[in-house]
Amino acid sequence: MRVLVAPNAFKGSLTVLAAARAFSRGARSAQPRANVDLMPIADGGDGVMDCLLAAKGGRRVYATVRGPLGRPTRAPLALLSDGSACVELARASGLALLAGAPPRVMSATSYGTGELIAAALSRGARRVIVGLGGSASSDGGAGLAQALGARLLDEAGRELGPGAAQLSSLSYVDAEALRRRLAGVEILAVTDVDNPLLGPLGSARVYGPQKGASPAQVAALERALKRYAGILRRDLGVSVAYSPGAGAAGGCGAGLLAFLRARVVRGAAFVLKACEAERRVARADLVLTGEGRLDRTSFYGKAPIELARLARRLGTPVAMVCGSIEPSCRPRLARLGVRRAVALSEAGATPEGSLRDAARWAARAAALACSG
Repeated sequence: MRVLVAPNAFKGSLTVLAAARAFSRGARSAQPRANVDLMPIADGGDGVMDCLLAAKGGRRVYATVRGPLGRPTRAPLALLSDGSACVELARASGLALLAGAPPRVMSATSYGTGELIAAALSRGARRVIVGLGGSASSDGGAGLAQALGARLLDEAGRELGPGAAQLSSLSYVDAEALRRRLAGVEILAVTDVDNPLLGPLGSARVYGPQKGASPAQVAALERALKRYAGILRRDLGVSVAYSPGAGAAGGCGAGLLAFLRARVVRGAAFVLKACEAERRVARADLVLTGEGRLDRTSFYGKAPIELARLARRLGTPVAMVCGSIEPSCRPRLARLGVRRAVALSEAGATPEGSLRDAARWAARAAALACSG
């Protein structure tokens, strides 16, 4: 029996690689003679680097960059065997790096992500994949652009400081040095959302509160980002206000589009193609996938569901293991051809235990999913 083990991360408890190892142990427990193929997957943002390293090979290196509040932090990037590089915004500018500090959505910066991209360029990469997601900042990628040589100036010709609040003073953008530095470089922005920068579904209104923004700060962010978008259109000739994906990662999608001429791609489709998922699913007798929480939002581009759709088209059975499963989703899973979906509680985990010892319970749930 050939089992393709292809989980997403269990956010807050298991990285994508840890989930893959746990699923593999469970699959081998239930099917001792199984030939297990590990294919970690991701939607975009955090996890993309590990998935691409597993799929393509390469090495992980580290750079010291400016964290979201300006303090030095050591962040990884992947140099892939095909000559491209992958960085994740969450590793340099992520909300998780605040380590219990009060949210500072107005002053947090994406500068460190630009430094990670610069580190990739200095190591010879001519194609850089940027995983968007988990941002602590809402600066529209302004800090990222400054780290790569762009100048963002106020009315007096002074360089803007870090954070979204500074964008309300933006008067002029000069991207010539950045353009020269990025000449001949392809940038891919990988994301699992298509929110625009502005409006009811934009960065400030949808994601600002998740970063701790008050209603007054959300309104201030919207005004600052609107000014930013207008100046980017005037000075760079790029309209980002309502471009799909521009609102990703605190608006970093907009900065990547305008300054780096990035191409925005949907994460799940990109990762599955990079992993040669179609070939590997076709060879498998069972696909074992899952994620931390499966709910109705999972059906809008999340990697496990996209993988299940691919498996249904190819006639390969699917089983799932998830931290929790919204009951209303089970009929939809059945229609997708998912033969069994196991929540960690069905393996005996308590809510506390599923977080504290997630790997053990994920392995047990995987054994149940692969039985019979």
